[in-house]
Amino acid sequence: MDVFYNPEGVGDVLIIPIKQGDRLTTTHKSHGDIVKITDKQDGSLLGYNIFNASEHFTLEGQGKLMMTSEILEQTRTLFTKQQLNDSLDFDLSPKFVVGYVTEKSQHENADKLSVCQVDVGDEALQIVCGAPNIDQGQKVVVAKVGAVMPSGMKIKDAKLRGVPSSGMICSAKELELENAPQEKGILVLDEHYEKGQPFEF
Repeated sequence: MDVFYNPEGVGDVLIIPIKQGDRLTTTHKSHGDIVKITDKQDGSLLGYNIFNASEHFTLEGQGKLMMTSEILEQTRTLFTKQQLNDSLDFDLSPKFVVGYVTEKSQHENADKLSVCQVDVGDEALQIVCGAPNIDQGQKVVVAKVGAVMPSGMKIKDAKLRGVPSSGMICSAKELELENAPQEKGILVLDEHYEKGQPFEF
């Protein structure tokens, strides 16, 4: 889960996005330095903006930051102080991890798609992949369900041509890595990467 802190561009505000919403249908409610943002139509939580963030948090770096257990604990302390009893049960597990392709088979309904079984350390995922260079025995970067790609796209469980797919095997271009090749194909990692480890980029 990512949070955003850009003191030069936005000000001393920590932005905690929960889900995307239409700006025209949002409602804001202040609880001290906390502004809770919800959808006016269905009441769902969209996120929080926390002002005077440097007074409440120990933040290292700027821009997109990972929500750590320390930031979460500081958020809970602030919420308690403001008597805001919202559940802060956020999933802090890494969403971009190293996976090992244990099996690759042809998609039954699409010539250019492969159905892959991918070991990500703590679980095995079935992922439909369209990259021409995907193969069994590779170590790859997996964006798990809940990951937000650099493009802003959120990874969800899906069915591709009728076959369930949980996650995405990423290319260097999709991860917006420096000097990423322009031709199609997933990023194949070196052997020193361990399956299940977070992939930092």
